[in-house]
Amino acid sequence: MTQTLQHVIDAVSLGSLYALIALGVALIFGIMNLLNFAYGELIMIGGYALYFLRDLPFAFQALGAIAVVVLASVLIERIAFRPVRGANAAVLLVTSFAVSFALQSLAIVVFGARAKGVSLPSWLDDSLAIGSLRVSSLSLITVGVAVVVLITFAIFLKRSPMGIQMRAAAESFGTARLMGVKANSVIVAAFVLSALLAGIVAILVVAQGGTVSPTMGSSLVLVAFVATIIGGMGSLSGAALGGFLLGALTVALQVLLPESLRPYRDAFLYGAVIVILVVRPGGLVAVRSALERV
Repeated sequence: MTQTLQHVIDAVSLGSLYALIALGVALIFGIMNLLNFAYGELIMIGGYALYFLRDLPFAFQALGAIAVVVLASVLIERIAFRPVRGANAAVLLVTSFAVSFALQSLAIVVFGARAKGVSLPSWLDDSLAIGSLRVSSLSLITVGVAVVVLITFAIFLKRSPMGIQMRAAAESFGTARLMGVKANSVIVAAFVLSALLAGIVAILVVAQGGTVSPTMGSSLVLVAFVATIIGGMGSLSGAALGGFLLGALTVALQVLLPESLRPYRDAFLYGAVIVILVVRPGGLVAVRSALERV
C-alpha cells in the first residue's frame, strides 16, 4: 500500500511539472497559432540565471531568474516573432526553430556544452514522513505550485480584463481586434505569462537535477507539445490535463513494465499517445470552434 501511494505521489508530481510546461506552450498557441519550439530555451535561460545568481538568497535568486526569463521572452517576441506575425503557420514554425537553435548554440558557445552544477537550498532535498510513507519536499512543492498556478491562471483568464481579452483573442483574433482588443498588448501579455511559467519550471527542474545545460529544455518542450496535442490544441485546460495524463502514464509504465522493457518506456509511452489520438483525434478536451489567428 505504501509503495502504491509513493507511485501515485510521483505520478502527480511529474504530471504537475508537465502540466505547467504544457500550459506555457498552449498559451502562445491559443493566441498566435504558434508552436513555440524556443520555449525550451526559455527554461534553459532560467536555469543559467539561477546559476549566475547562485550567491544570492534563494528568494532573490528565484525572482531574478523569473525576471530574466520574462525579459528574454519579451525580447524574443519583439525581435523574432513580431516581424513575421502576419505570416502563415509554416513561417512562424520555422522562425521558432531558428530562435531555438540560435539560443542553444549561443549557450554552447558562451557556457560550453558541459552541464554546470547549481546549489539550491538543502530543504528542497528534504523528505517528510507521512505515516510510513516518506515524501520528498520537492514533490510536494511541485504539486503545490502547480495547483496555485492553475487556479491563479483560471481566475485571471475569467475575471481580469486582460484575461478576458486573451480568451476572446483565442476564440477569434480578428473579431477581438474589431471589438477594440489591442493585438500587441494581448500577445505580449501571453509571452509574459508563458515566460512566468517557464521560469517556475526552470527552478523546479534545476532543483530536481542540480545542473543546467544548453539542452536542458529540449526534451521538456517535446513533452509539452505532446501534452498539448493529446489535451486538445487550443485548449488551456486540455493542455494541463494532457500534462497530468502524460506524467501518470510515464510513472505507470516505469512501474508496470518488466525490467527488461523499461529502457523502452518512452516507446510504449508514445505508443499509448497514438492510441489516445486514434480514439480522440481532437484531443481530450474538444475546442468548440475553429480559431482565427493573427
